[in-house]
Amino acid sequence: MFTTRLRYLTAGESHGPNLTAILEGIPAGLKLGIEQLNHELARRQRGYGAGPRMKLERDQVEITSGLMAGVTIGSPIALQINNLNHERWRGKDIEPFTTPRPGHADLTAAIKYGYRDLRPSLERASARETAARVAVGAICKQFLEQFDIQIGGYVTEIGGVTADLSEIPLAARFERAEDNDVRCPDPRAAEAIRDCIREAIEAKDTLGGVIETLALNLPIGLGSHVHWDRKLEARLGAAVLGVQAIKGVEFGPAFDNTRLTGTQVHDAIRVQNGTRINTDSTDKIIRENQRASVSKNLFRPTNRAGGIEGGISNGQPLIIRAAMKPIATTLTPQQTVDLATGEQTPTQYERSDFCPVPRAVPIIESVVAFVLADALLEKLGGDSLDEIRPRFETLRQARLDDLTMDNLPQIWWPNE
Repeated sequence: MFTTRLRYLTAGESHGPNLTAILEGIPAGLKLGIEQLNHELARRQRGYGAGPRMKLERDQVEITSGLMAGVTIGSPIALQINNLNHERWRGKDIEPFTTPRPGHADLTAAIKYGYRDLRPSLERASARETAARVAVGAICKQFLEQFDIQIGGYVTEIGGVTADLSEIPLAARFERAEDNDVRCPDPRAAEAIRDCIREAIEAKDTLGGVIETLALNLPIGLGSHVHWDRKLEARLGAAVLGVQAIKGVEFGPAFDNTRLTGTQVHDAIRVQNGTRINTDSTDKIIRENQRASVSKNLFRPTNRAGGIEGGISNGQPLIIRAAMKPIATTLTPQQTVDLATGEQTPTQYERSDFCPVPRAVPIIESVVAFVLADALLEKLGGDSLDEIRPRFETLRQARLDDLTMDNLPQIWWPNE
């Protein structure tokens, strides 16, 4: 398996004392703003359709190692977020939970681990754990910002209402999404989405939707084509699918592309103000002089690949779309079986969101930020920002003079 430069673990249960995360691999010299971490945690708690627990928690992160004077020192960073709701559970008898909810980890985890009660399943499977991932992602975002790499997300669809983003610039979508409580950049769609969520609340049901996440100013060359587990979309896909209730991922308009032909799908490569190089010349020196005098940029007028070709970032905006199902906990009972009695019975309600999609936006951003920070460190190497910054400046670009094509025949496998 491919070894990453960054890694993290989270620990903690939904109603336990706290959530813990350890992030290893962030280079030395990064000044961390604790207020930015707490800002991201606050974003995760906001959104129309959130459940009542969001009124109880006020997440704040404490960094207990890996920093001195607010600057990373290259050692593992330990993060802790207290669960304020824990005090309501400490030392109290908890009613047995034996009726698994369809679509949740209740039943599958109980079978796998042999639980005598379903609560261990739901305690760890709860999306409460994502608060720790958001804190980790906030650190990764601050690292990426050192290289002007920007990550943001927004809602594009809930309840069958789809946003029209065709006239909204990519970078502007992030700010516009934060202007409303459903995190949709299209004001008309945002209003209709809010109506859909309200109707679902009144019907005691839940809704899912689609989240789009972008990475802007990403350099060319992150990821690799040489092994399946090094492909950038494979690493990003695994991270996004690891978020609770995410059941599908696409890069760019991947599913729409399946309905088109190859000539309609792939992004043409063009040269900006290009000058044709005489490839018939056999004089290498002449060809090199011609190339040096051109120094033209390669570009693509479209981005149907979503910013990745052959498992490698291609310099265009990275576009990831995540499909989030309606969550399994519904006020309206669903049919299940009481595992203690073996009798058919309705599900028991456990407090949760009606529509978690707006709240999931910063979660998806965070896991994407982690993968991209890891891929950038893989590309650049180095143990401190002072080492890494100069290497970033020398990365090859999509320019003709960065491509050393000698246009000469080669014997790939010479006879022995």
